[in-house]
Amino acid sequence: QVQVVESGGGLVQPGGSLRLSCAASGVIFSISAMGWFRQGPGKQRELVATITSGSTTNYADSVKGRFTISRDNAKNTVYLQMNSLKPGDTAIYVCNVHAKDIQTEFEFDYWGQGTQVTVSS
Repeated sequence: QVQVVESGGGLVQPGGSLRLSCAASGVIFSISAMGWFRQGPGKQRELVATITSGSTTNYADSVKGRFTISRDNAKNTVYLQMNSLKPGDTAIYVCNVHAKDIQTEFEFDYWGQGTQVTVSS
């Protein structure tokens, strides 16, 4: 059974930092990428950052220069270091694991339950 578990959310003041972690277990296919999405109040889910197994990263323009995504392939874990947080970063942050069956080339997406990040004074 696949499990994707996030941790590290919370309440932080503007300008502060938080570090999110996401650990995946039970994934039998090759994990090609891991990443973070977020959904703010009254907004649609949006991509925050992704990282491939080869460490190629991609960031939303709104977080470039402030957030850093990293990954431990051996542990199937991805991290999101968030600095200079703004009230607009307030959202539920959800971890995504993108895997591929090398034999059939079918691709799968697994999602965590999400962790709340609130930026407020």
